[in-house]
Formats: sequence, structure tokens, C-alpha cells
Amino acid sequence: MTELTIPRDANTDEASALVKEHVEVGDYVEVREADRTGGDDPSMTGEVTGVEPGYLELDGKSPDEGSPRYDELRIVTRVDADTGGL
Repeated sequence: MTELTIPRDANTDEASALVKEHVEVGDYVEVREADRTGGDDPSMTGEVTGVEPGYLELDGKSPDEGSPRYDELRIVTRVDADTGGL
């Protein structure tokens, strides 16, 4: 497992570049979204199916279907699918 924490002040381009360095298509990841006041950080898991302009595509889904936009990302963790971490 390796973890990437996106700096709070990173813009979309910076976050996208960091994610591209950290994950590849086919990796399984857990994503924690940016801190939100008054709530827990929701997390999602899935297979990276694209590192798209504006968002990280998980399981072939668009942002409207649940894939996170780069401006929403806080922590991206690559997990080993064989460990049952998903």
C-alpha cells in the first residue's frame, strides 16, 4: 500500500500531476475526499480506469456517477487487490 496526500492548496492541475505520478490505469485505489466541515471524509474504492482531465476515473464511471474530481481529492491510496483491501 502506498499513500498520496494532496496538499490542501494544490490546484486541479497540480493535483492531477501528483495523481498521474502515483497511480496507473489498472491500479486499485481507495480515495478519501477533501475535508468537509461537519462530516466524515467519505471514501470510495475502485480500479483506476482513466486519469482524465478534471477527474480520476474509477470503474469506468464519470464524475456524475461517483468518480472523484481532482479538486475533491485529499488522499489516494494504492491497495493490493490480492490482500482483500477492497
